[in-house]
Amino acid sequence: MINRFTAGLFLTAACLIQACAPDASKTDKASAITTPANAESQIPANAWRDVDPENLILIDTAYGVIGVELYPEMAPNHVTRIKTLARRKFYDNVPFHRVIDGFMNQTGDGENGDGTGGSDLPDLEQEFLFRRSADMAVTLVSSRQNGEQSIDIGFFKAMPVASQPISLATQTPDNKVGAFGLHCKGVTSMARTNEPNSANSQIFLMRAKAAHLDAQYTIWGNTVMGYEHLERPKIGTSGQGLDFVPDQMNTVRVAADLPDNERPKVQVMKTSSPAFKNYLKSLKTAEGVYPDICDIIVPSRTL
Repeated sequence: MINRFTAGLFLTAACLIQACAPDASKTDKASAITTPANAESQIPANAWRDVDPENLILIDTAYGVIGVELYPEMAPNHVTRIKTLARRKFYDNVPFHRVIDGFMNQTGDGENGDGTGGSDLPDLEQEFLFRRSADMAVTLVSSRQNGEQSIDIGFFKAMPVASQPISLATQTPDNKVGAFGLHCKGVTSMARTNEPNSANSQIFLMRAKAAHLDAQYTIWGNTVMGYEHLERPKIGTSGQGLDFVPDQMNTVRVAADLPDNERPKVQVMKTSSPAFKNYLKSLKTAEGVYPDICDIIVPSRTL
């Protein structure tokens, strides 16, 4: 049975027993802007940052390896869970049991392989929002109004986020402001039931933008390697038809655990750098505005 939202945040009864991601009918299917072919050669050496191998997981598929940078600043407990399960080899040979074109690839049911199971670890409390301090710099792309309040839209490292203006931090007890990640293509998030605190092991990798998921699911990472593989897993749902044989994650490893000669060195453009700001300017429309943040890819490379 396909797990779907009936409307907004309300889930069907099927989601009471299966970890779900919402209905694909609400997904924005706009194509992301690809990084210009010559962009890498134009980026100065000091504008690159190394991705910490302790916060990089490598998902090997039939199509190639997808590298996901983890964000403990945003979802520390979920990042710990992903690394724990990867180190147990829990995710090895686990199918993409629910793949929807223009939406997402759902996987992570290492128990039953069909979306009905999880792991033997306890469910996690949601981390939909995070607290952003002044040292968590966000490079602004746009802003929007939420009632009388302005919301900043930009990049924290390579992650697209929405945040209260950091100027408000002086007015809060912890000197931080509220923020959350945005479900753009390449972002990785945690599946759950209609109970917010029910994420366990199932995850989904976004194939396209889905703004209606924002602040409703815990984002824990973003694709920085193998972006071109995100839309290649076969479309279908396990149990929907006998002829559907899903693709799978062959292995999932924390990069830090691999021998030096097997560990890719992944670099991402520093979004706080002048070079990135110039890159953003090059993407402005004829009207002088930036594209939607989900249509901007932060350049990355593998050495």
